[in-house]
Amino acid sequence: METVIDVQHLKKTFNKEVALQDVSFSIQKGEIFGFLGPSGSGKTTTIKILTAQTESSAGNVFLFGRPANAMKQSHNRKRFGILTDNSGLYTRLSIEENLLLYSNLYQLPRSAVKEALDFVNLYSERKKKISQLSKGMIQRVTLARAIMHKPELLFLDEPTSALDPVNTQHIYNGLRKLNAMGTTIFLTTHDMGEAEILCDRVAFLHQGKIRAIGSPKQLKKEFGDDSITVELQNGECTTIQNGAQDAQKLYSWMKSEEVVRIYTNEPTLGDIFMQITGSDLV
Repeated sequence: METVIDVQHLKKTFNKEVALQDVSFSIQKGEIFGFLGPSGSGKTTTIKILTAQTESSAGNVFLFGRPANAMKQSHNRKRFGILTDNSGLYTRLSIEENLLLYSNLYQLPRSAVKEALDFVNLYSERKKKISQLSKGMIQRVTLARAIMHKPELLFLDEPTSALDPVNTQHIYNGLRKLNAMGTTIFLTTHDMGEAEILCDRVAFLHQGKIRAIGSPKQLKKEFGDDSITVELQNGECTTIQNGAQDAQKLYSWMKSEEVVRIYTNEPTLGDIFMQITGSDLV
């Protein structure tokens, strides 16, 4: 597998305050990789270093086998798209006019604008000026701009933070399709549900350090206690171990038709984060 992003011992300080300290990870082609952590943990700083918007204090960062700064060159910029909290949209122009300007920079056909607007469910609103839009709609316009040229690598910084559930699901579906077409996605979020839905692997970032990394399934297995809860007809809920030691007890309940339902006590990614760091994701 091709390594699309390779980060080695990354460090970043701002006026002697450490934002990132000895961060290392790699992302393979075709992955959706979640960089998870609360506000102020260093997620946005990492994405700005990866996209050559700011320089690291120490360490090495490679995209497609080249130093991140090489991505500033115009022929390399076409390889990635980025959504951050800085929209950079022209407020006096319409949604469609903004995207047409951007499409001209990349010499894209006009059809690319419609396709991008369909992706974010905004085609019917294309004539509205940016100044008339809500925060959530601006978020969707900037996402449309980021994916319009079908980049090989897509950086998403809190992509659904201002969206309602309907449009969030629409974006999730679109991102899955984009990923299926070959786009590698680097996603920062503090929404653990979003990470579980979208990501192949995740890294927990806390106070500038990666505390754990792996697939959601692997992490749940590692940090779970392998127990199950049985709800009985009398309303009682009993937690037992999913193993031979409690098998007879479960068999007895089922034989006497006392069981209403059985469910595992699998931890969520939020539970795991709190277990690792002792902190909540806010």
